[in-house]
Amino acid sequence: MSGHNKWSTIKRKKEKTDNARAKVFTKIGREIAVAVKEGGPDPAGNSKLKDVIAKAKAANVPNDNIDRIIKKAAGDSSADNYEDIIYEGYGPAGVAVVVEALTDNRNRTAGDVRHYFDKYGGNMGQQGSVMFMFSRQGVVRVADEDDELDEDQVMEDALEAGADDVIHDEGLFDIRTAVNAVADVSEALAAKGYEIISAEAEYIPSTYTRLEGDNIQQMGKMLEMFEDNDDIQAVWHNWENEDDYE
Repeated sequence: MSGHNKWSTIKRKKEKTDNARAKVFTKIGREIAVAVKEGGPDPAGNSKLKDVIAKAKAANVPNDNIDRIIKKAAGDSSADNYEDIIYEGYGPAGVAVVVEALTDNRNRTAGDVRHYFDKYGGNMGQQGSVMFMFSRQGVVRVADEDDELDEDQVMEDALEAGADDVIHDEGLFDIRTAVNAVADVSEALAAKGYEIISAEAEYIPSTYTRLEGDNIQQMGKMLEMFEDNDDIQAVWHNWENEDDYE
């Protein structure tokens, strides 16, 4: 995921190959399994699982897949081996990067992350090196590719659902919520017929960095390496002109 999403960027990511979509499903499946292990298989009593299910539905993971993963995780101890780790660093020209990983081998994942930073002109930093530039927020994104939605109506529906703020950006609405309100807001808006394209807690940057020349390709390739790694669940950054990468 990008730190500064526009519809063109999101649409491109949603049109990935079947292989890439399968990888996304696998990563979300791992999150579901860990959430079940931590809080049980009932989303009504497990807020983390409820949030991951909302994320899975927004990513078009079939309900049958979600149910199957939950049932399997409830009787499988392998998810106990995974741990959440946050890595921080800088991409080309000082772009701030936050990497969320869910791994059963800390040394392997740390080595991979460091390699990706080094290979594409960045460097991995210490804990806290870039996190101060981000805030953790719930974000529900509603598609509005043809600008057909009424902004006032979206605002009214979102606030009624429990959202804190609504930002209208090119082809979509960014609906900001408390971190623990993502699933409830997403479900309420989906029930009203809105097309939810993502729903999860994100790291939102306070400032952005614009890249030029070769740094655009370097940063784009770095993100692709991160996203292709099975241990890495999400990457957040403050690269402003991600749309310039083809």
